[in-house]
Amino acid sequence: MTELDSARLREALVAPDGPYAALDVVATTGSTNADLREAAEAGAADRTVLIAEEQTAGVGRQNRNWVSPAGAGLYLSVLLRPGDVPVSGVGSLALVAGLALTDACDDVDVDAVLKWPNDLLAAGGKLAGVLAELVSPGVVVLGIGLNVLPLCDVPPGPGGLPATSLGENGASTTDRSEIAAALLRSLAEREAAWRAAGGDLGAAGLLDEYRSRCSTLDTRVEVSVPEGAPITGRAADVDAAGRLVVETDGGERTTVFAGDVVHLR
Repeated sequence: MTELDSARLREALVAPDGPYAALDVVATTGSTNADLREAAEAGAADRTVLIAEEQTAGVGRQNRNWVSPAGAGLYLSVLLRPGDVPVSGVGSLALVAGLALTDACDDVDVDAVLKWPNDLLAAGGKLAGVLAELVSPGVVVLGIGLNVLPLCDVPPGPGGLPATSLGENGASTTDRSEIAAALLRSLAEREAAWRAAGGDLGAAGLLDEYRSRCSTLDTRVEVSVPEGAPITGRAADVDAAGRLVVETDGGERTTVFAGDVVHLR
């Protein structure tokens, strides 16, 4: 296992020559998101990054476990203070991170697509996930888990999706420091556009690109929502707030802000 090169990452990414205020790499932690939530409450700066070689209590959406073995992936979180983005606009941030992940995959010659709202897929497997947590108004912690090397004994996720990795999909490099630097550069650029547009994906120039990379659109889906019965129909669109628009089997159009999507065959 080659450890992440923290000095190399700071030189490339931290001010004055990079877009981030601070970047730390730790050998192990429970959850980088949990650590940055605490840091946010203690006043940590906007665009603070924490990367872990290993997480012992990594989480995804709905408190699901995210398997984070040492040296096999990128487990990172970014503290953001997008003060001009209203709370109603924060929900689209996970989609912005998804686009940054597709950029990183393009850089290493891996063909990947997005599954609404926060998954990255390659060859029918789950390659990465995103978790955006609103700590308080104007403060968000964005977590990303990206599988770089093959994982063992990982149970399938919702809809039966198996885990996969960049290495299993022919990546031109599995140098995690190089991939982390590319991912974080792209995230900084895309997040800056999103922030300037007040969280509106269309105004940020990101919506059409997201649509083009989203494998959920124009497929038949079942969406499990936090409250109520599952919604079944055709995924018709993603709107500027990052919400999924579904044409239901009853002929109605309904907008979903959060939920688990299964692509039906």
